[in-house]
Amino acid sequence: MMMSGEVMLVILIVIGLIGRSPIIATAASILLVLKLTALERFFPTVERRGLELGLLFLTISVLVPFASEKISWKDVTPLFTTVVGFTALAGGAIATWMNGKGLDLLRTEPHMIIGLVIGSIIGIVFFRGIPVGPLMAAGITAFVLKLWEWFGGRWPQ
Repeated sequence: MMMSGEVMLVILIVIGLIGRSPIIATAASILLVLKLTALERFFPTVERRGLELGLLFLTISVLVPFASEKISWKDVTPLFTTVVGFTALAGGAIATWMNGKGLDLLRTEPHMIIGLVIGSIIGIVFFRGIPVGPLMAAGITAFVLKLWEWFGGRWPQ
């Protein structure tokens, strides 16, 4: 049975409300409003630029402590002189590398986005996760697939 976009969005709104995930409920609500008000022409723009806009606002929120001077240069120095600081630097480098691998995966296997989105919804609703983007999910997926290959596994196509 083929499900219409409107029904799928309503289901996502209900899942978001039941799972107490305002992000899913709000996102699905906004898309439903766009769809019902014949503003679907903006879907390609939202799809193409939405991730960038979301990451922009996420980055802005993370950088606010610098702008409000809650973090100073003396707070940055331990990044280069402590184990915790080096670990944070390594974590950032590994995460961005994995994001690049995730982008490569999505370019070669674009259908994977469906599983990543459904998995993200499951993570949000049932594990109280925070959706920071499909690239990290794809990066982790690419890493797991590569581990599987290294240990002799083959994925059915």
